[in-house]
Amino acid sequence: MTRTDRLPARRTLLRAALLTGAAVTNPALTACTSAPGRPTDDRPTPSTASESVGRTPGKILLACFSRRGENYYYGDRTDLKIGNTEALAQKIHDLIDCDLYRIEPADPYPHDYDATVERNVREQNTDARPAIRGSLPDLTGYGTVLLAGPIWNVRAPMIMTTFTDKLDFRGKTVHPVTTYAMSGLGTTERDYAASCPGATIAAGLAVQGEKVRDAESEVQAWVQRVGLPQR
Repeated sequence: MTRTDRLPARRTLLRAALLTGAAVTNPALTACTSAPGRPTDDRPTPSTASESVGRTPGKILLACFSRRGENYYYGDRTDLKIGNTEALAQKIHDLIDCDLYRIEPADPYPHDYDATVERNVREQNTDARPAIRGSLPDLTGYGTVLLAGPIWNVRAPMIMTTFTDKLDFRGKTVHPVTTYAMSGLGTTERDYAASCPGATIAAGLAVQGEKVRDAESEVQAWVQRVGLPQR
């Protein structure tokens, strides 16, 4: 079956599984400079870890892509002024000592849910790299990076791969953080292992989008389990 033949099934799945966050403003990270281009030399194969691998020296960066607007909500729709992933990222940021970088698309995703679904399907089918607005962070000095984004059609939006492709994650510990409707972490662990060569992919956090606003205890339990320093 070709990719075109599978498109209706993919779209049906995405209409049920797309859980969006907010397309946030103010993308700049305090004290961040433009990120260097990614080296092209051979790099070690990333390792993975299901739980904490011990605290990695250096600062913590929380990089978040989210989208506000019409969102999936228990099979229906709701209009969010603050997206699910942004709400989750803020809970993490309030709890741990980290810098927050907001990933903002140069071409914002539509307010309309179905239009966002259609665009995401096109981007996944073409392995697109949607452009990011503004400067990227400099990962120098960071030992741990939390990659926070929604799960759209079983994986993170392609803009998350834009972000990881452009930066050098060698020696970093990467924790996937997701909001979802039914797919948990989706394929993020595998995808980030491929797009973050030389990084250690450590235990992630997945919170159902409809339950994010009341997820304080879940977030705290994860932070303690993986050994992230609390404020």
